Amino acid sequence: MIGDFMSDTNGAGAGAQDLPQLNVLTQFTKDLSFENPNAPKSLTQQQNAPNISIQVNVNAQKLTETEYEVMLQLEGAAGEGEGTLFRFELTYGGLFALRNIPEQDLQPVVLIECPRLLFPFARQIIAEAVRNGGFPPLYIDPIDFVALYRQRLEQMQPGAAGMA
Repeated sequence: MIGDFMSDTNGAGAGAQDLPQLNVLTQFTKDLSFENPNAPKSLTQQQNAPNISIQVNVNAQKLTETEYEVMLQLEGAAGEGEGTLFRFELTYGGLFALRNIPEQDLQPVVLIECPRLLFPFARQIIAEAVRNGGFPPLYIDPIDFVALYRQRLEQMQPGAAGMA
């Protein structure tokens, strides 16, 4: 019974090739910068909890008929001005193959699902960079890529520039 079930699900059914597919071909760090401008002073003084600011941006470009390069950019800092403890910038990318995805769904898949797959790896890189800089690791909260996508759509609509 088990053998029959396995052969049925592992066989290449006629409809299997038509299912939507999202494959990660490769992931990479394109750019990483960590600054610790006030070390070692900032590491030896008792500090209040710093104000941490983080900006997120997602960019993508179509490379071939089915391949897209998606870049997740994270920039952040702890503290401000002379009291800055650290700053970081990370551009983390991935090459994705998308097949059998309806045209109207391509942009949301590329700008929501692809960065969602990249985020845990980018988060870990930043946590380790901050820890290696002498501070407790910074674990960035999960990012709502749907809200980020919707915000981007609103900014691109005609008349949105006049509202800002």
